[in-house]
Amino acid sequence: MSLARHLNRALTATTGLQVRRAPRTTKGKKEPCAPRPAERPAAPYRCPPPAELSTERLLRQPVFIISSIRSGSTLLRMMLGAHPRLHAPHELHLGRIRVDCTNWFSQRAMSTLGLDRGDLEHLLWDRVMHRELSRSGKDFVVEKTPANVYMFQRLRDCWPDARFVFLLRHPESIARSWHESDPVKRPYDKAVGDVLPYVRAVEKARTDHADGCTVRYEDITADPEREMRRLCGYLGVDYDPAMLDYGRRSDGELVRGLGDWRDNIRTGTVQPGRALPGEDEIAEPLRPVSAAWGYTSLRPAWSVSLGRGPSVRPVTGRRLPAR
Repeated sequence: MSLARHLNRALTATTGLQVRRAPRTTKGKKEPCAPRPAERPAAPYRCPPPAELSTERLLRQPVFIISSIRSGSTLLRMMLGAHPRLHAPHELHLGRIRVDCTNWFSQRAMSTLGLDRGDLEHLLWDRVMHRELSRSGKDFVVEKTPANVYMFQRLRDCWPDARFVFLLRHPESIARSWHESDPVKRPYDKAVGDVLPYVRAVEKARTDHADGCTVRYEDITADPEREMRRLCGYLGVDYDPAMLDYGRRSDGELVRGLGDWRDNIRTGTVQPGRALPGEDEIAEPLRPVSAAWGYTSLRPAWSVSLGRGPSVRPVTGRRLPAR
């Protein structure tokens, strides 16, 4: 019997403890960490053809607001949720809901049914959204999680009949709002870096899906009735004045951490704005997308690589809503 076994016997008898050899590591190198769930390879899935939608999906014609963080998406969802036919719950973060087969048998069983991991996730997403809509008693559901912009193509594949509203806001104003929400945690330069991937992804999605409806945050606050009428026309529902006074009728609950929940949004009405930033006040990394969205006279340097998206008229007003 080895010395280690003798020692462990004595320790167990007297203290209840045992000695174990520490795992070997390469000198000067850290052990690799397990990958986070978000870093897993994309789940394979099958995009159902329109002819099969009646059996593949419970939910029909869902509406997704595609936007950056701090773009006014909570205001828009609250206004849409005040419509008698539109249900707009808090952010659902569907992309973080994952499905796993935990052994060979379950994986083989699902594979035999023609269901990969991504297909199972799509069925779960569809069931969650349909459950929300059914409980509301309304006709269409609206989802606005900003991270949806990074899974835009998958949303299109999951629901081939989905409809998309592209919500724009001046990129510099987005960055300032993000910075001001936590100046210590997010210095201005970091806020610009956080916002840049979002606005680029919004432009990419808007370019790839010309059939969507583009709306500006600034236009919503400057003339909310006009913009709501335009959105209702795109969604195929009649305009309802209750959308302007959303605090009275909206079915959207404000939940901290799942969208904006601060004082402005809690007023229940559209708030006035503040001045747009001048061209010389725009951070350099944000200038190309600011130009692509018509906020400046600058030429969008990466328009060729992204393709030309739906036209966006230049902003003529000088008011920007405070958030």
